Amino acid sequence: MSGFALWQVGVAISAISMIGAVSLVPLAKRHEHAQSRLKAILRTGNTQPATAGATAPIGRRLLSGIGRGVLASGLLSKSTINDLEQTIAASKTRSAHRLPLFVGAKFVMFFGLPLLGWLAVKIGDVQAPVPLVMVALGVVGLLLPDMVVRRARRKYLSAVDAGMPAALDLLIMCAEAGLSLERGLERVSVEAEEAAPSTANEFRITANEMKILADRRQALVNMGTRTKLDSAIRLGGALAQSLKYGTPLVQALRVLATEMRQMELTRFEERAARIPVLLTIPMITFILPCIFVVVGGPAAVRVMQTFMHR
Repeated sequence: MSGFALWQVGVAISAISMIGAVSLVPLAKRHEHAQSRLKAILRTGNTQPATAGATAPIGRRLLSGIGRGVLASGLLSKSTINDLEQTIAASKTRSAHRLPLFVGAKFVMFFGLPLLGWLAVKIGDVQAPVPLVMVALGVVGLLLPDMVVRRARRKYLSAVDAGMPAALDLLIMCAEAGLSLERGLERVSVEAEEAAPSTANEFRITANEMKILADRRQALVNMGTRTKLDSAIRLGGALAQSLKYGTPLVQALRVLATEMRQMELTRFEERAARIPVLLTIPMITFILPCIFVVVGGPAAVRVMQTFMHR
């Protein structure tokens, strides 16, 4: 098959996929409308349809609709959907629209970027292999949303881990003041909102889950499962063990806070120990040449003057 036929087939597949994606949007409207009504009933106690989704930007609503259509069509297996949910699980902004928006963005970029690349090559009259450009842009469109989400996830989890020791100290103060575990988590989520908003968000989610789930310990374990942070896993395990065996909560929190502070100090010492190694290359590149010039410069000048006088 010639190159002309290849790019024609690629353009046809992209166009058909985009049309199919738009046609999948009505399939998700009924489910989205029912879910919006249910949220409105739970939030306000009436049966009026929710209009919060109508205030979202048209592009976001379109991507979310395409994602819902793809999810409702059965194109993705249940395991794939679970993997995608785990990918975007740790984030400060939690919404039912995040997964459809993510899937819709991947779908549109996977088929839209090759089409835009083909148009750019044809309109700009660029001498480039069209099939190779379309395949490369398709791979970029497929992987770029994952890279963006994973980067945001790493940043968020790093902020959660950094704010955990201070939030734990606040939780100890709440426990010593006589507050229950749920009230203590809620209070910490409020007080730590400015200093450590990511950690406060995780504490707020855990407190809400403890109110909803039948087993309160499961909500504490979910905090570690959700973030996969060692500090969150240890905190959830210690609190769950305290609830199960009735051990003193303040004592368990104090031991855990001491261990977290020690671990934080150890990480700082490790970073400090790496400084001499990291400074080796800058010293060789910038400092040693200056030392050679200062030390050997006068001798070199005298040698040059001696040879010039001869």
